[in-house]
Amino acid sequence: PAVDVCLSKVDASNLKNFLSAVRLAHQGTDIGSLPLSALVPAKTSEVEKPKTKMIITSRRDYPLTKNFPYSLEHLQASYCKLARIDMRVLCLKKLRKLDLSHNHIKQLPATIGDLICLQELNLHDNHLESFSAALCNSTLQKSLQFLDLSQNKIKALPIQFCQLRELVNLKLDDNELIRLPFKIGQLDHLRFLSAARNKLPFLPSDFRKLCLENLDLFGNPFEQPNPLVPNIQLKIPLTLLECAARATINYRIPYGCHLLPSHLCEDLEVAKTCQCGSACLSSFIQITVTMNLHHVAHTVVLVDNMGGTEAPIICYFCSLDCYSQFLDRYLQSN
Repeated sequence: PAVDVCLSKVDASNLKNFLSAVRLAHQGTDIGSLPLSALVPAKTSEVEKPKTKMIITSRRDYPLTKNFPYSLEHLQASYCKLARIDMRVLCLKKLRKLDLSHNHIKQLPATIGDLICLQELNLHDNHLESFSAALCNSTLQKSLQFLDLSQNKIKALPIQFCQLRELVNLKLDDNELIRLPFKIGQLDHLRFLSAARNKLPFLPSDFRKLCLENLDLFGNPFEQPNPLVPNIQLKIPLTLLECAARATINYRIPYGCHLLPSHLCEDLEVAKTCQCGSACLSSFIQITVTMNLHHVAHTVVLVDNMGGTEAPIICYFCSLDCYSQFLDRYLQSN
């Protein structure tokens, strides 16, 4: 059977006889000639249950010569000065919770994605500078619900990050983030988001799609929005590439790397959405407007010390006509 058998507190000669019998049985020896002794059932107190939880909080207690029990479901190894993730940990296929907080880890191996049961990953207070796209494309897409990347040195998260669709709680506090994931609205299970004390100048337009219980964006250097000063990237007339890309998305035409070059597929994945609902690729008008964060979260931690709960968010327009209509409404309301 695919289980680990651990024998301890055993008489050496009896153990040798037992192993000999197992070997002979495996070779097909007749059961009548096996050197079996009379067995005495072990007491319940003598049988150790498989270990499912291990907590290590100092480098001194970190196991260097002994393996981790393969039955572990919860492993914490904090304050151990780990510079990288121990490859032995990546063999613990039953892990549901992995806490490697307060270490010196700089990079995550893609093989973390092989932990098919992993629901909680805590990497608080390490030296991480990135979160790889390979992890976002792994089996973590189906299992990971809690992710703590706070107090690291991450400047940006990959586009593929929003494929971690099962995330419920995401902590990004005290990093160096200059933007949040472009398609963050795809995280439709997300309920708790904190990205306090980063370097966010504004929020992505997809942020409007979130439905959160708690949101914390305190201490970010948000820019003052000015809808009257647009960033105009319109190309008139539209290029053939732009027309084709807009049609592909607006009419929901199936596409993939088997039909289009991979770089075109990547461009389509990050297409912008106009206020009218139409798509635009590289030809658009961009502005920032003010959004009350209570529109996306039930509980909002104040954005600043002035008691504000508003933040700038990007808006896109696919044409001068759409921008003009928005401008008319904006000027009338003000």
